[in-house]
Amino acid sequence: MENKVKLARVEKSMTQQDLAKKVKVTRQTIGLIEKGEYNPSLKLCLNIAHALRKTLDDLFWKGEGR
Repeated sequence: MENKVKLARVEKSMTQQDLAKKVKVTRQTIGLIEKGEYNPSLKLCLNIAHALRKTLDDLFWKGEGR
């Protein structure tokens, strides 16, 4: 999970601070999500997906082949 969020963020040339500002959380929260040390709410997941122009599946689904 964490790597997909980070990869999507870097793909958009955004810093953790940029993403944090867009989704109204702290940079530290984004860092913890990327490291897999914080379990974001569904609302926050949706906000992150929207900010990165990805689907929830793209960022958070831990299925086979992903």
